[in-house]
Amino acid sequence: MRRLPRAVFDYLDGGAEREASLRGNTRAFESLTFRPRNAVAVPQCDLRTKVLGAELSFPAILAPIGYSRLIHPDGECAASRGAGAAGTAYILSTIAGHKLEDVRAASNGPLWYQLYLLGGRAPAEAALERAKAAGFSALFVTIDTGTAGMRERDIRNGTGQLMGGNWIGMIPYLSQFFSRPSWVAAYLMDGGLHKLPNVIIPGEGPMSLIDVGAALADSVVTWQDFRWLREVWPGPIVAKGVLTGDDARRAIDVGAAGVVVSNHGGRQLDGVSATLRVLPEIVKAVNGQIEVLMDGGVRRGGDIIKAICMGARAVLVGRAYAYGMAAAGEPGVTRAIAILRADMERTMKLLGCSSIGELDQTYVDVPRDWPTTS
Repeated sequence: MRRLPRAVFDYLDGGAEREASLRGNTRAFESLTFRPRNAVAVPQCDLRTKVLGAELSFPAILAPIGYSRLIHPDGECAASRGAGAAGTAYILSTIAGHKLEDVRAASNGPLWYQLYLLGGRAPAEAALERAKAAGFSALFVTIDTGTAGMRERDIRNGTGQLMGGNWIGMIPYLSQFFSRPSWVAAYLMDGGLHKLPNVIIPGEGPMSLIDVGAALADSVVTWQDFRWLREVWPGPIVAKGVLTGDDARRAIDVGAAGVVVSNHGGRQLDGVSATLRVLPEIVKAVNGQIEVLMDGGVRRGGDIIKAICMGARAVLVGRAYAYGMAAAGEPGVTRAIAILRADMERTMKLLGCSSIGELDQTYVDVPRDWPTTS
C-alpha cells in the first residue's frame, strides 16, 4: 500500500504468528469451485437480503475494524457513510477513533455496535446506553479475544513503541514514515493518536489505545456475560468468533439472535480452520434457529456468493473495504463496495442464477474432506 507507513499497513494486512489462518481463509475460497447452469439468460440479479431485521441491498456488511482512524482520518465515519450510501450495514468497533454518535450521524443506513468489555461492565454499559440512544440496533459481541493475538508484524515494526510515547523507543522505527509524508501530514492535522471516545473508564476518562491489549486479557467475555447483556441491550445480540457447532449451540442457549463464523481474520489464534471450511458445521448445528454470518478471506464478489452457497445469510468484509479507505477515505470505501457488488452481479449471471435466495451447495463443488450441511 503506497499511502500507508509499513506499521499501519501491516496492522491492517497482517495476521497472528505464522499467519497460517490468514492464508487459509483466502485459500479456502480458492478450493471451492463453481458449478454453473449454462445456457440460462439472467437479465437481472436480485442481491437483496434481510439480516437481523434490516433490509440490505446486497449480502455484504462492513465489519468492525479497530481504530480505523489510523488508516484514514475519517475512519469509522467514512465507513459508515459508504455503507449507508450503498444500502448496507456497518458495524462499529468498540476500539473506534470517532464518537459513536458521530458515526451514527454519518449514515442513514443500519448501524450495529461491536462490543469488547474493555475496562469491565461499567464502561460497556455506558457505551451501550449511548449506542441505544444514538440508534444502533444490534450488538455484536466478540468472543475470541481471551488475550491479544501474537501479531509478529507489529513487533517487527515497533508498533508498541510507536504508540507508547517514548521518543527514544520510537527512534529505530521512525524511518518508515519518511517516505509517506501525505499520511504523516494527515495524521498530524487530525491531532495524532486519539484516546478511545467510546471506552470511558469511571474516574479516569477515555482509554488510551496502548492500553487495549492488557485490557482485553482482563476483560474476557464469557457465556455468562450474554445473560447480563440480554438485560441491558434490548435489540438482537450476535456472538462473533464462533468456529464450532458446540459454540453455536451455546450461543442459542444464551439467547443470541445470530453468530458470526469468524477467526478474527486470522489475527488471534493461528492454526484454526478457515471459516468457510467450518461454516457448514455451524449451519447444521443451528438448524435454522438463528442467523449465520461469516467473515474471513472475503476479497471478491465471487467469495460472497460461495459463502452464501455454503449456508451464510451474509458476510462481513473487513480488509476488502479498508484497503479502499486507506487509499481514498470515503470514496475509496464506496469504490470497494461497488467492486464487490459488480463482482457479485457478474458471477451470478455466469452461474445462471437470478437471486441469492436460490443459491445453495448445488452451485459449488465442495472438497471431499470438508463437512457439509447435509
